[in-house]
Amino acid sequence: MSFCSATLFAQTKTDTVKVWGNCDECKDKIEKAAKDAGAASANWSDETYLLVVNYNSDKTSSLNIQKEIAAVGYDTQDVKADDAAYKKLPKCCQYKREGEGTKQD
Repeated sequence: MSFCSATLFAQTKTDTVKVWGNCDECKDKIEKAAKDAGAASANWSDETYLLVVNYNSDKTSSLNIQKEIAAVGYDTQDVKADDAAYKKLPKCCQYKREGEGTKQD
């Protein structure tokens, strides 16, 4: 009985995170990075720049997911990708970053 109880009380969370990117290739990379960080599901919109993630909060967090996304080159609302990771993105995926003349929305 204790096995069933532990399974029933898993802490599933849904968060919405702003992630900058441009295209379908960005979408694939952002969603894959979120899942690699433990998200059960991830859906990013290139129109709103919003990523909706579902995850077990006992296993990961919104911050861990954002760190993984930043590691592949995409800035999030709380974690900025380092310049080396950003520069590895294909040219079509290199969005305007803060401080580059255009403020991120």
